[in-house]
Amino acid sequence: MNKDHLDPINAEGMPNLADSAFALDFLMSAKTGARNCAIALSETATAEVRTLLRRLMFEALDLHEEISQLMIRKKWLHPNRLNEQFKLDLTSAKTTMQIAEMQLFPKDTSRLGLFATPEK
Repeated sequence: MNKDHLDPINAEGMPNLADSAFALDFLMSAKTGARNCAIALSETATAEVRTLLRRLMFEALDLHEEISQLMIRKKWLHPNRLNEQFKLDLTSAKTTMQIAEMQLFPKDTSRLGLFATPEK
């Protein structure tokens, strides 16, 4: 990755990176939903609400399983191969650092000469 954020070469592989990031965020949300249902289930007093929360918790767990299987198939997640997951996480951290070090905003923000201006 070069330092020029306008260079199209920097977009290479970005759709896949974005998809994997969205999937990971979705996975974490499903996990949080299952956890929240489990907490609510342990605090409810009525059988009807417990039944509803149990069903919602199992749906959240099923969703978590579906997302994680998709991520495993796409090689975005390696839960059983820690060496592979470590390499993936290291690559992600390096990319994040490269993006953070990019000069996204020019020091000179003057826009003179960039737009057509009528002559007087």
